[in-house]
Amino acid sequence: MELERPENYGTIPEFRVDPIVVLLLGFITCGLYLIYWNIKVAQVLNAVAGKEVISQPIAIFSGCCMPVNLYFYYLAGKEGLPKVYERTGEREKDQSTLLLILGFLFPMVAAMIVQGDINKLYK
Repeated sequence: MELERPENYGTIPEFRVDPIVVLLLGFITCGLYLIYWNIKVAQVLNAVAGKEVISQPIAIFSGCCMPVNLYFYYLAGKEGLPKVYERTGEREKDQSTLLLILGFLFPMVAAMIVQGDINKLYK
């Protein structure tokens, strides 16, 4: 039985990356890859939510400014990922606290979690 997808499903930009690749590229590029990753994830989360959850300036500056980085992960966990869970049929959960803590201590691990949840959109 095939899942029925909403009509606007095709408007979600595809950004499927293995979470391990996000971790490795984040380390290899000393975090520069995460600036690109933040922009792409913001586009996906905004499309899934149907509104601007994370603005482009926040996505760009979160790669180089710690307070903005924490805000990015908070927004992703509080407003973006619940819409992803709704779209994929998973139980909704608030990941904002977990992502906020990991974003402060290990931002690349927080990125892996977000990317893993986003990848479920494309299965």
